Amino acid sequence: MQEGSFSLMQMGKISSTLLNFQFHENLFLVSLLTSPTTGGVTASFGMLGDIIIGEPDATIAFAGKRVIEEVMKIEVPEGVQEAEYLLEKGSLDSIVPRNLFKGVLSELLAFHGIKSNRGGV
Repeated sequence: MQEGSFSLMQMGKISSTLLNFQFHENLFLVSLLTSPTTGGVTASFGMLGDIIIGEPDATIAFAGKRVIEEVMKIEVPEGVQEAEYLLEKGSLDSIVPRNLFKGVLSELLAFHGIKSNRGGV
């Protein structure tokens, strides 16, 4: 419990720092959400990217299905915590297989005029 409280306090700090960098330092943030992406990552910086990419069939949610069902006393429909559903609803910009992440990131950075020190990503 105590670690969870500490993490929640840090989540706000990280989110506000990212926002500050995005506005004042022209930070270009790409979030790559792999399976599973849950909890504080989804609640904070994972969803703050300029571009948010998920991998196919990734579970992406604030809380797991079982936790939601037990706490809220509701049934979570199948598929609502999957990348494809989130893409359809506009929470993701794209779905890319993990083995293509490097190439897609290279193209995004080049498109936005960001040069890499290493000649690639």
